[in-house]
Formats: sequence, C-alpha cells, structure tokens
Amino acid sequence: MFRTKSFSRVECWLPGALALAVAVGAGFPVKAANTASQDIAPDPSILRVCAAANEHPYSTRDERGFENKIAKAIAEAMGRTPLFVWHNKPAIYLVRDKLNMHVCDVVMGVDTGDERVATSEPYYRAPYVFVERVESDLNITSWESPDLVKADKIGFVPGSPAQVMLTKLDLFNVHFNYMNSLTNFKSRRNQYTRIDPKRLIGEVADGTSDLAVAFAPEVARYVKANPKLKMVVIPDNNVRVDGEKVPHHFSQSIAVRKEDAALLDAINLAIEKARPQIREILTEEGIPLVETSSRS
Repeated sequence: MFRTKSFSRVECWLPGALALAVAVGAGFPVKAANTASQDIAPDPSILRVCAAANEHPYSTRDERGFENKIAKAIAEAMGRTPLFVWHNKPAIYLVRDKLNMHVCDVVMGVDTGDERVATSEPYYRAPYVFVERVESDLNITSWESPDLVKADKIGFVPGSPAQVMLTKLDLFNVHFNYMNSLTNFKSRRNQYTRIDPKRLIGEVADGTSDLAVAFAPEVARYVKANPKLKMVVIPDNNVRVDGEKVPHHFSQSIAVRKEDAALLDAINLAIEKARPQIREILTEEGIPLVETSSRS
C-alpha cells in the first residue's frame, strides 16, 4: 500500500500510488493474530505484518483493508500465521519506523524496484484513473481530452502524476485552491498530509467537483459502491513538457530488508501460489488491473 507512487518517481509523486505499506515477517494459516507489541521475537511460524492502523482502503485495524487480506493470503501460502503489528502513523513511515527497526519483516504494496528495500516479483499492476459521474456531459478519457479545460473543479493528490500533467496543461493553478480545500487547507509544511480518498470521490459524486484523478487502488472501493460514478483508466503514454515519461501505471511488490534474501525467495514462491486468491481480492475491491511485466 505504499502508494507513495512514489516519492522516488518523476516530480516526487505519491500514487500510487499512497498507497499503504504493510510489512510482513514470518506465519501458519489461521485467523490473523492481533497485537500492538513491538517486542515479539521473530518466530519462523509467524508472518509479522507491519500495518497502518488507519490507511483505508489499504490497511485498517479491523483487517478489512485489501492489503491486509492479501497479506493473509501470502501468509497462508507460506504455511504461516499472519501477525499484524499496527502503526498509528501514516503508512509511508512503515519502512523507516518498523521494517528498518526489525519490528516487522515485510512491507506490502511498495513500488517494484523501490531502492530502499528488496522487492518481490509484482503481485499486481494498477493504473491511475479519472473518476467522473456517469451522467457527466464531459468526455475525458486521457490528458489530451479537450473537455479537461471545461471541468469546474478537479481533485488530485499533490506531488502525484496528476499534478505533473495539470502543470503541463496550465491547469494546476486553476485547481490549486480546490486541491487544498480537500484537506481543509491544512499546511503540508514539514508534515505529511493525506487527502481522504473517500472525500475525494464523494465530492465528485455530490457534484462539488467534476473530476478526480487518483491511483485506482486508493479509490476503487468507493467508486464501486456508488452507481453514480465511473472510473476511466488513464493511458500510460504521458510525458512532461521536456519529453520525460510520466508513469501512470505502477507494479506493486512486497518488500523485505535487503539482507533477507531467503525470506524474499519464500515470498516470491508464495505470491505464485496465492495468485488466484490475490486476483479474487483485487477483483472484489473493484481495482482495474493492467498487464504486469516482470520487475516493471
């Protein structure tokens, strides 16, 4: 769920991206154990999962986040018991505060190839999407759509691919104040401020805004639940003014510490074994998937 999407990406965006970060450690197929303790010694029968306690829809303390469900499927495929170690800070801090401190052993939903960690083979790949009302008169299917200039308010995450493209189209300043209103104008100076994806999508549904741009896993649940809304996959052929590619499709992996090669091998085997369950979880969530190339 690291939908940083990614701090390392062009223009430093948060996708996919923000996605959640769930860190996993050792397990056996049973109901996930719950604990906030950080002093549990590693146990080869346990898969410790560092998880954000309130990063919906990725990870929540009630284990209803879709990354929580995928972590359980991975643990079961490894023959281990998932043990969630909850963090009350945003998921972007899980690698620093939990994985690197050996409180947990794996992080779910990081960008494939994230240089801070060793990453598994991708277990899914998802796009950025436009979220529109079904009955909207606007026809927006790509960043080249002429109707973009007609949108009254466009919601997006600062630092995301959407900001890069809106800047290219001279529309960033037009929608800047509305973007800030989504966090009630809370300052982002020296602090991480997340736009609530439920609010982002809800304001499209109620007509406050005409369009939202978001990483599909972050909003799919809310679009699926509202028949007034639809998602349109954004093509992955976008470039900045200088011609540099602006990725809009992101492969997601499980991360381990760089020295944990044996665990990474076990995770990769578990991903292959659990692929049917993983796809079922993602489909139930309503996430549109795009073709995954190894390590892309």
